[in-house]
Amino acid sequence: MIKELVHDEAVLSTPCEPATAEDADLAQDLVDTLASIDDAVCLAANQVGVTKAVIVYQDDNGTPHVMYNPKVLAGFAAAKVEESCLTHEEPVRVTRFAKIKVSFDELVDGQLKTRRRDYTGWTAQMIQHMADHCKGKLV
Repeated sequence: MIKELVHDEAVLSTPCEPATAEDADLAQDLVDTLASIDDAVCLAANQVGVTKAVIVYQDDNGTPHVMYNPKVLAGFAAAKVEESCLTHEEPVRVTRFAKIKVSFDELVDGQLKTRRRDYTGWTAQMIQHMADHCKGKLV
């Protein structure tokens, strides 16, 4: 189901609770909502008013990927970049890493399975942005 974006800083700055397998409907709502927004590439649950640690991002082919409870474990090659956000009006300059190690959960056969992966470039930047949302960090 497509959800409305939330711009309330009180909601966006609230750290998200851990997600569970029961949040699968929320994950689908994020996928649907992201697909409905022109030029959008990533979305966190608190951006639709739900303070659960669930994010979705699109890869270079436009395929959505859902992460439950994402955590950036390590980052390499920090640089200042300019980012925009669906729920923040002005672009801002932030420090992001070109390569990251991430721990997250993935829904497999109705259960969350922990994964660890490395990401680089644009995908790494999106994941860092969304992980910040999960921590209640506003850019």
